[in-house]
Amino acid sequence: MNAQLVTFADLTSLATHLQNTLANKKFILLFAYNGTGKTRLSCAFKDLAKRTITGENEDITADTLYYNAFTEDLFFWDNDIENDTQRVLKLNRNSRFFNGLQELEMESRIRPFLSRYADFDFSIDYEAWSISFSRERIEHIKVSRGEENIFIWCFFLAIAQLAIDKQERYAWVKFIYIDDPISSLDDNNAIAVASHLAQLLKKQSDIKTIISTHHTLFFNVMCNELKKAEKYFLCKNNENREYTIRNTSDTPFFHHVALLKELCEVAESGKLYTYHFNILRNILEKTASFHGFEHFSACIKQDRDDLDGTIHKRLVNLLSHGNYSLFEPKEMLEDNKVYFKKILSDFMATYRFNPELFSEEERTEQ
Repeated sequence: MNAQLVTFADLTSLATHLQNTLANKKFILLFAYNGTGKTRLSCAFKDLAKRTITGENEDITADTLYYNAFTEDLFFWDNDIENDTQRVLKLNRNSRFFNGLQELEMESRIRPFLSRYADFDFSIDYEAWSISFSRERIEHIKVSRGEENIFIWCFFLAIAQLAIDKQERYAWVKFIYIDDPISSLDDNNAIAVASHLAQLLKKQSDIKTIISTHHTLFFNVMCNELKKAEKYFLCKNNENREYTIRNTSDTPFFHHVALLKELCEVAESGKLYTYHFNILRNILEKTASFHGFEHFSACIKQDRDDLDGTIHKRLVNLLSHGNYSLFEPKEMLEDNKVYFKKILSDFMATYRFNPELFSEEERTEQ
């Protein structure tokens, strides 16, 4: 398909295309701005194989285990308004998502995932269908929104692991569809979540996976980890309500425009962290490949007193070394910020992009 646009009249036809693509691909990565229809696309995909339970009149997913905003809605708070002490997170017991909860000893399955991200503990009341949280011997705490999202995400990962391990209750899973798993997370956790998710998915071969997101850093990490994935940039035409995807696998990724936008914004704000050099290097490498250069340093502007760009090359090499070792973001030293801004500014001046792609108006329209 190269890099041309492919247009779809509605989300169902797009979902069908994605399902057909997975016949020959293991992973699909989708980048799209908020408001494009990512969540609705995930629902359209799982609806392709929806069936009805006889006698219960309830629609369920026959072959797709999915994570999206609706998954998060399966968990809801009971804040014990009367006494304000017994705060618990309730579970929607009618969802197939929780099949075999007690028999599968989910606590022991969730904790290994959760321990990577959080310092709180939890217990599940299988009779009341509720979860209580604790921290430092304080019971029934209400965790933050970000911590809640992390917990739900780890709950999902534990179930995905069951499907990958071919546990009988999840033998129906043929596809995993993940939509924006990092809402309310900082960049630190975004990198960690992407890296851990990729490691989990690469250990299995049977279940096909789609991951969609609006988060440029998360998408960038997933692209680096799942190098053979089919990669798309998804847009919506608000005039005719059609959807288009651009395959970015064989060209410098179109999503790098969004990454460049992010780098320009953080450079202007001064909130630069060392992992931003990872993003910059990725962009330099793709640009060098597109222009036929053997090394990313060819895309670093050469100064008169530094004809080989040695200093900037060594800086990018040093500060982007190690794939995802910087789980705790470290702010750049002031000198490195100056170097970063110069490398980025010179790159933008040399390889000119349409300035309208970086405008807030253009981003909102897409």
